[in-house]
Parts: sequence; structure tokens; C-alpha cells
Amino acid sequence: MRQRFLAATVITCISLAMIAGALHVVQLGANRMDDMRDRASYDLSEMESKLRAAGEDIVLHRAHEERVRAQTTYAWNELQALLSEGEWTMLAETVHIPAGPFLMGTDSPRADAQDRPQHLAETTDFWIDRYPVTNAEYARFIISSQHRPPLDWKDGKIPEGKLLHPVTMVSWYDAQAYCRWESKRLPSETEWEKAARGTDGRRWPWGDQMDPARLNTYYNVGSTTRVDRYPEGVSPYGVFDMAGNVSEWTSSDFAPYEGSNASSDLFKPKMAKESESAADRSRQLADLVEVVGTYKVRRGGSWKSDPFSTATYHRNYSLPHYASDFFGFRCATAERDAAMPTAESSDKPKPAVDKK
Repeated sequence: MRQRFLAATVITCISLAMIAGALHVVQLGANRMDDMRDRASYDLSEMESKLRAAGEDIVLHRAHEERVRAQTTYAWNELQALLSEGEWTMLAETVHIPAGPFLMGTDSPRADAQDRPQHLAETTDFWIDRYPVTNAEYARFIISSQHRPPLDWKDGKIPEGKLLHPVTMVSWYDAQAYCRWESKRLPSETEWEKAARGTDGRRWPWGDQMDPARLNTYYNVGSTTRVDRYPEGVSPYGVFDMAGNVSEWTSSDFAPYEGSNASSDLFKPKMAKESESAADRSRQLADLVEVVGTYKVRRGGSWKSDPFSTATYHRNYSLPHYASDFFGFRCATAERDAAMPTAESSDKPKPAVDKK
């Protein structure tokens, strides 16, 4: 009886310890979410009024597609004078990402199905922009190519105070055209993820713990921010804004990883179609219908995302002609461009250091 009593006591203690540990983890998660909510720029109970309905997106995308050429814009000298020589040089920096394997994806059961499973991936040497493409850089492209300006630029001019903010309201085709103009290309999602997390499988660019001070997400600012605002949030290779600010286009089609158990329907492209119901149209509701085409992968989360969508392994996706105020991009290249300054980068990424 003494042995049975002792065994029961041990089992009870272990069970209580496990329950206490689980409650502690839940409480930590709740505290982090509360912290993010406290940092939001408005009462999150009003979030529904801040989000666009699918029907509104139809109108915005249609307007975006109709803007073919820039009607008015800057003179070249006028644009160049808006930033200092040092700022233009900073924006031109690229970072070397060495060839080799890294851990891609996740095995977390709480992650979205498209993010699993974790697997070993490999890249060749490549260089990636240190910062997302800014409004100032995109304006040079518009001047040179007469490409259409983003939908939120009034009369072809950058919104006030946003020269060094990432350009938004750009489709995948716009991003691809810009990279081609720069003699570069969009990074693949494999390249993007390696540049964001290094080789040790970390969850965020800086480590495994969410730290709201290191990124712009979950409406904690309420808009995009300067691309150099979060030096404490850089990736192991020193790449900025790989979590939050804007959700970045990649060159990759949205497809399941090998061994994925995600539903095949998830990867079939769908598009919002105006409802035939007058009542639904009055409420700006739309139906999703399957269309011919392919989703393109976006990475990094954004200033609107929930904080866990900014994890390095999280995959978002959109039809390539879509554009939004939280879509952006950066460029990559397989060859070092001698005309561009390159940020120093060790062949070995820095170890994860979490801010306590």
C-alpha cells in the first residue's frame, strides 16, 4: 500500500506540474497578445470598421489595373534632391546570402497547414536588398519607365512623409517589372526565408520569442514605417523588415511542400466576385469563385497582420494582379552588382539572441 501511495503521489505531482506548465505557457501567450493589443493604434473592437470587405477590393483592383501610365510625376533632379546622397546609398545596399542548406517551414501543430512540414532546403549564393523597395526608389522607376504609379499616390506623387517607407499598392507584376528595371529579380520564397531566418530554424529574424519592439505589426503603428526603423529586428544576415511592415511578394507559385497534409483546395486560386444579391452588394459582400491561374507567395506579414503571421516560415498568398496597402517587395540577384554597395555579411549567420 505504501508503494501504491507513493506511486500515486508521484503521478499526481507530475500531472500537476504539467498542468501548471501548460497554464504558464498559455498565460505567456496571453500576455504577449495583450501587449500587442495595448500597442495598437486604435481600439481593436473597432477592427471590423478598419478592414475592407472583399467587394471593396474588387473595386480597388479594377481601378489599379486601369492605371496604365503615369500622368504626372517628378522631374528626375527634383526626385534626387528629396533624399541625401547617403540615403540613396543606404537604399541601394544588398546583402550576400551564402550557399548552403537551412531549415525551412515548421512542424508546429499550431501553424497553418501550408507552413508544414519543416524540411531541409538549400540555396546557391545570392544577394538580396537590405531593405524593402521604398517609395523614393519606385518613383525613379516610374520616371524612367512611365509605369503606372501606385493607387495611393495622388497625381503621381509620393504621399507626404513616406519617401523612406516601403512602396505599397503594387501587384506582383508591378514588383516584377521594377526588379527587371533594376536588372534584378524577385527572390524565391526559399531565398526569402533563408535570408529572414538563417540556418538555425528560428521563428522570427531575431530569435524564437515575439518582441513587439522589433517590428511593425498588428496595428501597433497603424501604417507603414521607415524601412530602417527597426535595427533590433534585423535577420541573422542583417536584412531589415523581414517581419512586419509590408507583406513581400516572391517569385514562387503557392504550392504544397513535399509531405504536406494541407487540403489541395487551399492552393486552388479563387477570386472575389460581386454577389448577385442586391442585399449582399449593399453590404459590400462578395462570393469566392475558383479561377484559372496561380497564387503567388507573399512573406513576412505586415503592419496589419496578427503577430504570429510575421513568423519567418509563414506563407501568405494572393493572385498576382492584386495590390493592397500592405503589399510590398524587395529584389534579389544571383550575381553581385558591382555598381551597388553591398552590406558586409558573414558566411555564418549570427546566433539567435532573444531580448528578455
